[in-house]
Amino acid sequence: MIVVALLVFLGLNGAFTSHGSLRALVLATVAYTLGVYLLVKLANAGVDSLERLSLTDSLAGVPNRRALHLDIARKTSDDDEVAVAMLDLDGFKVVNDHYGHAVGDRLIKQVAEILREYCADEATFYRLGGDEFAVVAIGPIASHILESTCRRLLQRLTQPVAIEDRQILIGASIGMSRSTRHARASSSELLRRADVAMYASKAGGKMRCTWFSDEFDRNREHARLVEKELRQAIERDEFYMHYQPLVDLGSNSIVAVEALLRWNRGTREPIGPNVFIPIAEETGLINPIGRWALEQACIDAQDWHGIKLSVNVSAAQLRNPEFPIQLGHILEKTGFPPERLELEITETYLVGDPQVAGRAMEMIRGFGVGVALDDFGTGYASIGFLRKFRFEKLKLNRSLIVEAADDDSSKAMMVSSIAVARAMHMDVTAEGIETDAQATIARLAGCDQMQGWLYYKALPPEEITRILTNPDATVPQEVADTDGKQVA
Repeated sequence: MIVVALLVFLGLNGAFTSHGSLRALVLATVAYTLGVYLLVKLANAGVDSLERLSLTDSLAGVPNRRALHLDIARKTSDDDEVAVAMLDLDGFKVVNDHYGHAVGDRLIKQVAEILREYCADEATFYRLGGDEFAVVAIGPIASHILESTCRRLLQRLTQPVAIEDRQILIGASIGMSRSTRHARASSSELLRRADVAMYASKAGGKMRCTWFSDEFDRNREHARLVEKELRQAIERDEFYMHYQPLVDLGSNSIVAVEALLRWNRGTREPIGPNVFIPIAEETGLINPIGRWALEQACIDAQDWHGIKLSVNVSAAQLRNPEFPIQLGHILEKTGFPPERLELEITETYLVGDPQVAGRAMEMIRGFGVGVALDDFGTGYASIGFLRKFRFEKLKLNRSLIVEAADDDSSKAMMVSSIAVARAMHMDVTAEGIETDAQATIARLAGCDQMQGWLYYKALPPEEITRILTNPDATVPQEVADTDGKQVA
């Protein structure tokens, strides 16, 4: 309006035409005013553009974490329910490692498109960073909408994702949390809870969605306390080893022992290895603890001539680049014959990163040490893994033996797995044998060795020495370890 008024003023009957200086001043004022107007407009446009950029993920071009917090704050009314899901892609690191980060970036974009399709108008999705996304639903039935959306997403991800000429299988673990008018939680707290629930989904087997429970927080607090005590246990030398024998079906004699870690907590409440070992793995404490266990087992078994020693090695230990060096150092220090040592690894490690697992196994075998596949039949690895990795021993999980008694498909899987293993000259051990009926099933299926309470519980090293010296010796009940590796 100011610019228009000045232009009209300049045109009035040629007024002030004789006053060139005044005309120049007015023109300068017009130019200045117009310039300021344009600059302000451009500045406002720039601010809007910067605001949009700050709310958008640079790779996927979708709303980011900051946008999530703003949307929940702006769009939630007093009566609304807010439901938040955190989605973490399972196996994304393997994709990056195998195909390169360029393919990984395309996969992120493709997953974003899948989310766009499945969220539609019912929910909003965001990329939080890395391989993590979030989905938010707001409204009176937000929880129902969110869970339905997440389950459909998981169903979609059972099918491969097309990236150029590749068909890539990628899974997801999802955690969900909610806030209602009766129990409000901030957007940050909702994300935290969803994150906790997401890790519960991973621990439960992945490719599932889990609602947050207060029990998860209590478990995490307990885990923190156990971690603190584990650190103290390392300093105080509170760990000790027990050994569970493996019996050969042909000779009915002990041919191997499995080393099992125990924790002497004195007068405190006992904590089994099924509890403290996962916590040690999550915190990295498994490296010093596992190193001690391997060395102690080699020391204990030094004079148990003629039998093999099996020691469990976690995925965290195998991923440690120092592990082969530690293994070599322990063998040299203890003088334990490497051909008598067998390291047990689990299916989950193989499935997580087969190439890395293959390299680790090659390094282990380079020392002359054997590798056994533990807990086979828990649902992760296939018979194809037996052909690919060619283990020295296959150990069947107790659940497979138990289910084979009543389920034909489980029995068929067990028999076919044993047939493949024997064709590849692997020893086959049936774990967790408790009854004569289970022993009969395992024997008829072709197992070479038995391990379980029907034969021996886990025992202290001096009892193993006594039994090997006197095979007819009985084991006093008070020295038998009922915390042995008996459950699936």
